[in-house]
Amino acid sequence: MKIVDPIIDTDLDAYVDGELTLARRVEVESYLSEHPEIAAKVMADMSIRGELRMALAGEGHVVRAETREAARRLERGLVYGRMLGSFQRVAAIAVLVTTGWVAHTSFGAFTASEVSASTRPPAFVDDAVRAYKTTAVREEIKQQSVVNYNPEEIRASTAIVLPELPGGWRVTDAQIYPSEFGPSVEMMVDAGKDGHLSLFAVRPGTFAVQDVSHIKRDDVQAAYWQIGEVAYALIGNGQAGQLDGDAEKLARSLY
Repeated sequence: MKIVDPIIDTDLDAYVDGELTLARRVEVESYLSEHPEIAAKVMADMSIRGELRMALAGEGHVVRAETREAARRLERGLVYGRMLGSFQRVAAIAVLVTTGWVAHTSFGAFTASEVSASTRPPAFVDDAVRAYKTTAVREEIKQQSVVNYNPEEIRASTAIVLPELPGGWRVTDAQIYPSEFGPSVEMMVDAGKDGHLSLFAVRPGTFAVQDVSHIKRDDVQAAYWQIGEVAYALIGNGQAGQLDGDAEKLARSLY
């Protein structure tokens, strides 16, 4: 399934100015076909831009100097508005970078390994790894205990169907974390010979059927897949092949 970057205001501005690649223009036009109100605004912007260019060039009829100067001021105002919007976005990114540095000092660097950098996993995989690291820190400061794990209650409260755990696996902790599209579930599991694993489930806001894939983040292995409206990630620090095999078993139990 192809993942299309979301269309943002800068894409629409670049579309009006004719600065997009052909592929991105197709994506923007597809987006506009589904959002008629935004499409009307974009067409109005294109019309204004065209009229400004005609006024500045003096095309079609005699244009007074006052009109040309007004056109120049208006065009400078449009450019300034875009620069201000860009500055606001840069400021927001700076805040995120600062927040990321705090996370870096708390949990260590969170970057893709060189081998996996060419594969861009869904965003929920990063959420799963963060949840795993957060829970791991909590596990270090308290004794493990068996929780009253009830998948039906979790399904009723979160609309998330959890896979059937293999025999011998034991849930040691279960937590609900916030996410963009509703609650997510993260469980710490004692998988016996396969070690301690984290099973993460979330509704990512898209419908898809995706087979088990794998990525490594630092020293953490992640196997992830999606069935319908729910996506899953199995996280651990063991062998990649063993983790993928466990993920395949969990995925089959959902059918």
